[in-house]
Amino acid sequence: MFDNLGLLGIIHLVVVIWAVLHIVQSTSDTLPKALWIVLVLVLPVLGVIVWFFFGPRGRRMA
Repeated sequence: MFDNLGLLGIIHLVVVIWAVLHIVQSTSDTLPKALWIVLVLVLPVLGVIVWFFFGPRGRRMA
């Protein structure tokens, strides 16, 4: 049972890192980026879900 929790934790960590990287690479201004990162880090599961649906859809920087 604990092995599944460890796997879910690793998956969650990867998703949070992925979200933060996409936020940082977006073309949004600094303040919105900072607010999204705080939301994702403070409320990891809910923050990622909210960011995925409502976050900025701007193009990422190369």
